[in-house]
Amino acid sequence: MHELGIVFHIIRSVEEVGRQNGVSRVNAVTLELGEVSGVLEDYLQDCWTWAASKSDMLRGAKLQVAVIPAKTLCETCGCIYPTVAHGRTCPECGSGKTHLIQGNETMIRDITVPEEEVPEPPETSAGDTL
Repeated sequence: MHELGIVFHIIRSVEEVGRQNGVSRVNAVTLELGEVSGVLEDYLQDCWTWAASKSDMLRGAKLQVAVIPAKTLCETCGCIYPTVAHGRTCPECGSGKTHLIQGNETMIRDITVPEEEVPEPPETSAGDTL
C-alpha cells in the first residue's frame, strides 16, 4: 500500500510549508491525482484520516482530490486521446507509437487554512518596488 507513503510525504510537505508561512492549522489539502497514477483514492483517504489525526497542524483537515484525466499522444498522427478509453493504441490511425502526456501526476494543488491563519502581506511604502 504505497498510499500511506504518499500521505506521509504530503503531510511532511504541508507541515514544512505551513511552518515557513507561520501557519499552525490547515483546513484542507487539495491533491491533483492522475487517473492512471496507480493511487487508489479510497485507500488514500483512509490513510489520510489516520495520519492527519496524528499531526497538530492537520488534525481534522480534509483531503480533497481533483482527478487529472489521462491523455495520450500518438507520435504517428499527432492525435491526443483519452488513455483509459483507448489504451496505447491510437484510435485515429491504429499506431502503437504513443506515450502518456498527462494523468500520472500526484501533486499538491492547494492548502486551505483558517482565515485567521492567513499571513498578512508585508507593508510597503509608496516608493517600494516589489
